[in-house]
Amino acid sequence: MQLLCALTDIPDGGSKGVLPGPRGRDQGLLVRRGDTVFGYVNNCPHYDRAPLGWKKDEFLNGTKDRIMCAAHGALFQIEDGVCVIGPCLGQALTPLLITVEDGQVFGERA
Repeated sequence: MQLLCALTDIPDGGSKGVLPGPRGRDQGLLVRRGDTVFGYVNNCPHYDRAPLGWKKDEFLNGTKDRIMCAAHGALFQIEDGVCVIGPCLGQALTPLLITVEDGQVFGERA
């Protein structure tokens, strides 16, 4: 597993992009709920693997209770990445394996 960031780098109730690729686009995203962090690959399962965020570190809808695809508005549950609204209904984001130890967030592809 590799170090992704400090837990405090993710606002509680917010999101953060991680794993920058060769062109600078974040390959993963994290969502924090208290001391729990959920992580996913930053690709929508519907539209040609489009990135989800609408700007740097912004992956959530306005009420911050779902992950949202900026390309077409699909909404995904934070806890398991399953699409609950949108053209990819029932499909899911690819999870990252995440652990939080001593205030540090570690992860890798599942």
